[in-house]
Amino acid sequence: MRELRYNPLTGQWIMVSSERAQRRWRPQGYCPFCPGAEETGYGWDALVLPNRFAVLSKEAEPVMGGDILRRAQAYGDCGVIVETPEHNVKDLDELGLDHVVKVLKLWQQVTAKEMSDRRIVYLAIFRNKGEEVGVSLTHPHGQYYAMPFFPLRPRLIADNARRYYRRFGRCAFCDIVRRELEDKERVVYSNGSFVAFLPYYASWPFELHVYPLRHVQYITELGDEELKYMADALRASLGALNALFSRQMPYTFNLFQAPLRGRWPFLHMHLEIYPLLRDRDKLKYAAGIEMSTWDFTYDGVPEENAGLLRKACESVKSRLGLLGTCGAGPGII
Repeated sequence: MRELRYNPLTGQWIMVSSERAQRRWRPQGYCPFCPGAEETGYGWDALVLPNRFAVLSKEAEPVMGGDILRRAQAYGDCGVIVETPEHNVKDLDELGLDHVVKVLKLWQQVTAKEMSDRRIVYLAIFRNKGEEVGVSLTHPHGQYYAMPFFPLRPRLIADNARRYYRRFGRCAFCDIVRRELEDKERVVYSNGSFVAFLPYYASWPFELHVYPLRHVQYITELGDEELKYMADALRASLGALNALFSRQMPYTFNLFQAPLRGRWPFLHMHLEIYPLLRDRDKLKYAAGIEMSTWDFTYDGVPEENAGLLRKACESVKSRLGLLGTCGAGPGII
């Protein structure tokens, strides 16, 4: 059974699926994403697979509507982006620059494919890493959900960005990037086309946002050179996070793009990374106040944590062969 259920108090759609309960949980002695498995075959560097336990499907059964208890067809698409044939790679920073570019090109292909379906409103490309996040399969992979609705948090971001654009005639995201580059103290990494910074308003202790310097709404707008710089900034960001406490950092990240329907000149594509550790052996929990109000407490000082990340970035710069500077490089603005 699959269906969407509407929360009339938040304006939020909940994706309900009995299919999810059947998914494989850390199987022993077998990996469905390794070369030679039933779905993967051989001779690939990275590939996209359908999610066999999808919460959304373009073959989802129609359902009736309702009044205060509304529901709708769980139309959509869910897929897995297998990032490498190598099972024991711990994170994307262990892959070479050219290989990460191949992964990002799959993100472009998925975006272009879902843009062609008029019933798809929003595409979320995301990655979960670590047992602390509840990852069911450890082979390096990301995912995407193509949804027939505009999710709550991206919708709230869009509403505020629209108001800023109407008031000032400028992109709020571009102004944030400009100010972060001017202040410099929260910038962790920058290269010719991208910047990674711990935002002034961060919710997670070592949260990182990765932005293109050019104003674009979709990853499909990036050329080959920009895609290379995006891969470089992503490797630098994840490398710094994994070096920070000399252990693998559990996290989630999401690529924010504009909705696939309509015009959104006030939105700016970017990647947000939410690391779960506040110290080597201490998790940052989204607990009472965060879960109930969606307002976070910040354990520390963003500027100090950004400084720790810059040092971690410097420690991996040579190993990763980074193209840019740990911090705000000269000539970026």
